Amino acid sequence: MAPNPTIMQAVEQLNYRVTVGDIAARTGLNINQSEQALLVLASDAGGHLQVAESGEIAYQFPRNFKAVLRNKFFRLQLQEWWQKVWQVLFYLIRVSFGLILIASIALIFIAIAIILIALNSSRDSDSSGGDFGGDFNGGTVFAPTFWFSDWWFWVFYPNYDSPQYQYHRREKPQLNFLEAIFSFLFGDGNPNANLAERRWQEIATVIRNNQGAVVAEQIAPYLDELGEGYSREYEDYMLPVLTKYNGRPEVSPEGQLVYHFPELQVTATQQEIQPVAPYLREMPWRFSAASSGQILLACGLGAVNLVGALVLGNLLADGIIAAQIGGLVAFVQSIYLVLLIYGIAFLTLPLVRYFWLQWRNTKIAKRNQKREQRTSILNLASAELKKKISYARQFAAQNIINKEDLAYTTETDLIEQEIAQKDKIDAEWQRRLESGS
Repeated sequence: MAPNPTIMQAVEQLNYRVTVGDIAARTGLNINQSEQALLVLASDAGGHLQVAESGEIAYQFPRNFKAVLRNKFFRLQLQEWWQKVWQVLFYLIRVSFGLILIASIALIFIAIAIILIALNSSRDSDSSGGDFGGDFNGGTVFAPTFWFSDWWFWVFYPNYDSPQYQYHRREKPQLNFLEAIFSFLFGDGNPNANLAERRWQEIATVIRNNQGAVVAEQIAPYLDELGEGYSREYEDYMLPVLTKYNGRPEVSPEGQLVYHFPELQVTATQQEIQPVAPYLREMPWRFSAASSGQILLACGLGAVNLVGALVLGNLLADGIIAAQIGGLVAFVQSIYLVLLIYGIAFLTLPLVRYFWLQWRNTKIAKRNQKREQRTSILNLASAELKKKISYARQFAAQNIINKEDLAYTTETDLIEQEIAQKDKIDAEWQRRLESGS
């Protein structure tokens, strides 16, 4: 089984020496998953177990453990290769929608131009006694100047002529026009895709900032539903937190519940108080990351495309013209239904998505408001709550596994460790003998 990439990243961020509690707090995984993943990673990457005299375990990894794993697992090499390939493929997919729009407009208006030229030529031929086919060599060539101007540059950089762009022209824009088309149509992904991960990371951070002992009111701003009635009164919503981090409830003399998480108290290094949001805030969905100018341009081109498709449909209504002209016009007629549906969908899809996002953001705002309101309970803590928090602090602790406190490590031979710790072992035996006497 290949190691978990999330665990690997966390080990790097924590300077290659970690405990199960460190990993659980950093990744949002539960204690059992973190322990199992660390054991797998240590086995595959040549990591070492460091056992403290208290029985707690720290994991020490070599700084080149990723290279070791890369050489050992073909799957990891394949994943890294696929990530690079997918970035290119996804970029091509994103820009393809803009290219299709430009191609659609080009096909429609070139076909319209050819039909109009043919009709004008036909009228000229009829007036001189010729047939419909006529000789177009002497006719006017349809070559509008915008095909040979710098219109294409304006499409990709619509604000190029503005003073602001001239000033910042060397800076890379956030989205080019082709990327902006994809963003206009489909948005930029779910801003809360990692909401569950953020939730558990923030909960673990709150627990660690309070040295492994908290009350329910400190965790409630990071949860969704707290239940009603007895379920809320007896704090059933804390059960998933206890299960995930192997916590246990403690009862105060007044019958109040506090929660103790021993495994999150164990760390490989001194832990400072980490910044954490006062409540879990969901991000609102954004319609598009494209600039307002790019969105207006996309709407304008979409309208041009749809109007052009309707005009072309009117010219192709009887089907005779396309059959007589043939070539590109006949091809456009064969795919006309696709062009029309694309033109309608190009404007309809963003409109539907806009109203759907408004509805969704309203629900997100309500959930954020409910979680924010729970923080006021802490900010305006009653005497009863303060007493409850004070009782929880009795269980607060931080168990740091220093290298001086190790009883055993897999980094060196057991006999060498016993020789190195001879004085320490003798002193321990002496202490036990004296305490026994």
